[in-house]
Amino acid sequence: MAGFSPEWLALREPADHAARNPQVLAAVGAYFADKPSLSVLDLGSGAGSNLRGSYAALPARQHWTLVDHDGALLARAREHLRAWADEAREQGEELVLAKGDKTITVDTRRVDLDKDLEWVLGWQPDLVTAAAFFDLASKTWIERFVAALAGPKLPLYAALTYDGRERWKPAHRADAQMLAAFKHHQHMDKGFGPAAGPEACEIMAEAFRKSGLAVSTGDSAWMLDGGSGPLRQALAEGIAEAVRETGQLEAAAIASWLAARRDAASVLVGHQDLWARPV
Repeated sequence: MAGFSPEWLALREPADHAARNPQVLAAVGAYFADKPSLSVLDLGSGAGSNLRGSYAALPARQHWTLVDHDGALLARAREHLRAWADEAREQGEELVLAKGDKTITVDTRRVDLDKDLEWVLGWQPDLVTAAAFFDLASKTWIERFVAALAGPKLPLYAALTYDGRERWKPAHRADAQMLAAFKHHQHMDKGFGPAAGPEACEIMAEAFRKSGLAVSTGDSAWMLDGGSGPLRQALAEGIAEAVRETGQLEAAAIASWLAARRDAASVLVGHQDLWARPV
């Protein structure tokens, strides 16, 4: 699977947390409201942002297993969580955190989610989660994943799946070409076969419906304006680099677009949140 730098993940975390769809997250919390404790399996966890973005909606006692292919990111997750918590202590291999009125136990596992998907889901958590993950996976992998959840009727909360929308202001003559080339790059193999990219959320929702699970989705677009300069610039540079890799636009056109985007007033980047659960 393609990796992401700790710096990029840290830069995007405030935007991710602000963009989460509150109705979808509230529905997840309501589903588990009567449970005193909850076990959560977080796929592609990176540096632990998904835990920090959703813990407050969940029961008072939580056990999170953070799963990622990148051991360095899992180590970074433990560091960030220790700094983020009100209190933190080691308990064997687990990290025990106090945050507000929540007690959160964290375990980290380095796993190849292509090879070992069914084994990981066999741990039978109460909730499976992921953020900014499924657009990296292939249609085949997503359908395999949904089938593995549907059998034991495991619920899924998937946040911030990229949906292909991008609106920069002010407009630039190369916006449409850049977006088309970027979407082409999004469909390239990220470690799970040809990626579903912007179609991932709809593919996943349809697969869950066919499996008999209830599905809700909600908009979770980034709205990056004047206060988001470093993230906007890093986003533009990342898009430009991806487009260069496709070879679909001339270098001069990419450079012109990038120069304009470094001083953009705002950008909307579309994402969707999804909540799937047994009927």
